[in-house]
Amino acid sequence: MTTNIIQIRKKGALTLPVDLRDKYGVGEGDVYTLIDLGDGSFFLTPRTSQVNRLGDRIADKISRYDVNMDELLHALDDEREQYYRDHYETGGSGHEQA
Repeated sequence: MTTNIIQIRKKGALTLPVDLRDKYGVGEGDVYTLIDLGDGSFFLTPRTSQVNRLGDRIADKISRYDVNMDELLHALDDEREQYYRDHYETGGSGHEQA
């Protein structure tokens, strides 16, 4: 464990040392949850955006399975249509009656 000295700046901003930012992949705009431990200590944990997390998973699948954007969008349309059929269609009109 290393010790770093940081200074609180205007409006409460602080700068993390570059070695920690690099080590943990901390970047501008990242969001963290700050937990007050009650004894003057704070605990910071990354709060990952669900959109970013899911976007990263999609990007990984696209590269892993060599899928292009048109194929992905077509597959999403197919899935949407199947979901609609499975959840909303009834025998005659194709729409569920209330």
